[in-house]
Amino acid sequence: MVRVGIFGYGNLGRGVEKAIKQNPDMTLVAVFTRRNPQDLKIETADATVCNVKDIAEYKDKIDVMILCGGSATDLPTQTPDMAKYFNVIDSFDTHARIPEHFKNVDAAAKEGGKVAIISVGWDPGMFSLNRLYSAVILPEGKDYTFWGKGVSQGHSDAIRRIDGVLDAKQYTIPVPEALERVRSGENPDLTTREKHTRECFVVAEDGADLSRIENEIKTMPNYFADYDTTVHFISKEELVRDHSKMGHGGFVIRSGKTGDGNSHIIEYSLKLDSNPEFTSSVLVAYARAAFRLNNEGVKGCKSVLDIAPSYLSIKSGEELRKELL
Repeated sequence: MVRVGIFGYGNLGRGVEKAIKQNPDMTLVAVFTRRNPQDLKIETADATVCNVKDIAEYKDKIDVMILCGGSATDLPTQTPDMAKYFNVIDSFDTHARIPEHFKNVDAAAKEGGKVAIISVGWDPGMFSLNRLYSAVILPEGKDYTFWGKGVSQGHSDAIRRIDGVLDAKQYTIPVPEALERVRSGENPDLTTREKHTRECFVVAEDGADLSRIENEIKTMPNYFADYDTTVHFISKEELVRDHSKMGHGGFVIRSGKTGDGNSHIIEYSLKLDSNPEFTSSVLVAYARAAFRLNNEGVKGCKSVLDIAPSYLSIKSGEELRKELL
């Protein structure tokens, strides 16, 4: 059995708990929270709820720690801190900062003799793999990634970190004209702004400076600065009534040509009812890989691009070759 810990119990943490129940080779040992543990109710009767300050006591009781914090401020420090003591998985999704994050986590994991797999999810994650597969098959071509329409957990979390914001949901929306141009094989050169728009629904504190909040959102680097962004200020009741669902999805498309000028389009798509539950399911699969790799003596940081697919499956190589190959 792979003994799993969950660090953080928001939407992602709750999804990880549900995903563990669907994997018979895994067991949840503990959930770690910054809140009062007595106030947190989880679904797993035989798992413990602990304050994060007690996490060192579980160094030899947990095989893999799945980190469920946000990419804006949590994971840049939490992942390297935890990688010194546990095999870890995170969903760090600030694409521009992944090289820096990888370097920091790699040093910590090697110091602790552990395996860390970062930026696990569907993008980065499954979409990253499909970009790689498509590019090596069609080396003469172009990649296009479209997200949405759907709620981005990372972008919503980044808005919630702004002073004066109580809650927020952010939708990423593909520009339909851009998507059709790509699917037609036109191979257009598209700027970031031409591919997507972003729409934000924000609940602000009473008396908060709405103009300041809107400006901070629209100018936030790595999140909103490069997009046409619309900000709506609404009540908490409206947010709960109209924006409670967490659906998402998107497309990875590669358009290219082979030897005699023949055109080809590879398209991979996802349509998700629950962004956090799907992301959590990917995290749990890679937890199995981290556990296996560390048992083989591997240490240091990895990404989804470094992990052989068979390491993700509960099935043996013989079963996989018989059933899937």
